[in-house]
Parts: sequence; C-alpha cells; structure tokens
Amino acid sequence: MPSDPFEVERPHLLAVAYRMLGSRAEAEDAVQEAWLRYHKAQAGGEIHDLRGWLTTVTGRICLDILKSARVRREAYPGQWLPEPVVTSDDPAERVTQRQEVSLALLVVLEKLTPEQRVAVVLHDAFAVPFDEVAAVLNTTVSAARQHASRGRRAISEGQARHTADLPEQRKVLDAFLAAAASGDLQALAAVLAPEVVAIGDGGGVVSAGRNPIFGLDKVARFYAGVLGRGAEQTRDVTVEPVLVNGGAGVLVRGEYRDGRPLLFVLTVTVADGRITAVYNQLNPAKLRSVGDRG
Repeated sequence: MPSDPFEVERPHLLAVAYRMLGSRAEAEDAVQEAWLRYHKAQAGGEIHDLRGWLTTVTGRICLDILKSARVRREAYPGQWLPEPVVTSDDPAERVTQRQEVSLALLVVLEKLTPEQRVAVVLHDAFAVPFDEVAAVLNTTVSAARQHASRGRRAISEGQARHTADLPEQRKVLDAFLAAAASGDLQALAAVLAPEVVAIGDGGGVVSAGRNPIFGLDKVARFYAGVLGRGAEQTRDVTVEPVLVNGGAGVLVRGEYRDGRPLLFVLTVTVADGRITAVYNQLNPAKLRSVGDRG
C-alpha cells in the first residue's frame, strides 16, 4: 500500500483527468503537474482537504489542456477517438468494468466546450460541489451550473444508444464480426441498427476514413469489405476478446502482406439487440499500451 498521501489519491486523479481529456498520456501529464503543485503547496501548509484540493487542482490543469487541445483537435487528420482502456475479458476484470467510463460517453464529451466538460465531469461524476466547480472555471456558481446543464443536454442528445449488459454486447459483437468476416450483408443487417454510425481513428497514419459512416447499409458494406474481402491482404491475424473501457471489444493483431503491422481495437454500443455505433481505434500513438499485450 502506498504511504505517500498523494500516491493514495493518484488513481482517483487519473480517473478524473482521463474523463476530462480522453487520453491516458495527457491524463498522466496532468496528474504529474498536480503532484508538482501539491509539493509546493504542502510546503506552505495550504492544504486542508487533500482529495478536494487535488481534484480541483487537477480540474484546473485539465481545463488549460482542453483549451489548448481544442486547436490541435480541430486540425486532427480525420476522426478523433479517445485513447482506449483495454483490459482482459475475464470474470476477474469484469468486476471492475463498472468503474470505467464508456468510450461512447468520451466521444460525446469531446463535443462539449472545455467549461461544459469540466463542469459535468467534476460535478456529475465526482460530486464536486458547484461552488468548487465555479472556482475551477473562474466563474460564478450560476454560470458553472449552466455549463453543466448545457453539457448534460448535449450528452443526452448526442450519445449513441447503449443499454445492453456485457453478455449481450459480446453476443452481438461476435455475430457482427462473424457476419462481416463472411461478407454476409443480410446477417450484418440483422445486428446493425438503422441509425448506426461507424467512426475510425487512424491519426493520419493508418487509413481509417476522414468522416463517420452513417446508416445500416453503408456500415454493413464497409465492414464486409474491411473484415471480409480485406482479410485477403493480411496474415497471422489474431482476434482477442477484450474489455474496452469496460465494454465488449476486440484487440486485432497481425500484419499486412507487405509486412506492415496490423493493430486495432474495435468496440461497439448496443441497444435492443443491435449495434448503434462502432468505434475503431487504429492510431498507433493511442495503442501503445495494448501493443505489447501477451
């Protein structure tokens, strides 16, 4: 067990920062900056409620990162998806899956303003009072409440429907992968919702499409091509069932015929027995933590 009070709080702070930033690397940087500020403040005797103080400091750091990241992400090549948290799909791991924030939620959080995102995460996910949220945002309590309200509304309107439990997610995902691999468009139509959207993030390094794909027919044909006919261009492919941010997903590894490495993480949202969204992370920079899985 860690004896340093900051180390006791580190997992909590990483959870706060990851929900705000959607990047494990950026979250770790934010927490490291919080550590530096903690040691400076500790020397001055400024800290009375350690968790509260660290949470608000981390919130301020993340707000600054979000404001600067907004410009970078507007210039991002293609579609942007969060960096996934990938864990083994076994009973021991499933116990902790409720603690993970879903990829679908992170995707829609990305559409909020930095102020809305910080307000929603701090207040709704971590029960930070609005007076403290207002201090983080350097605004009034009324304005902080308004940021949170607008953020919740955007989440409600923009998030893909996702009501299935983990066993149903796995069942539907397996059916989707089998149908796509065989190129069976009729079977794909049976597991895709009419409003389904597919988003792929290649980071400008791996081909992933610059725009989302909307609608059952287009998504079915796309994945029948990628996972069906496209399989002829790959070799030594393994498909490992995993948890992606606590939801059903797969980690795919292998190589292309020309020797290039093949690595991606795919996960879905499911409602009423059908897939409402497909998220495919192919950007190597966001898959460093999963590339070495045994």
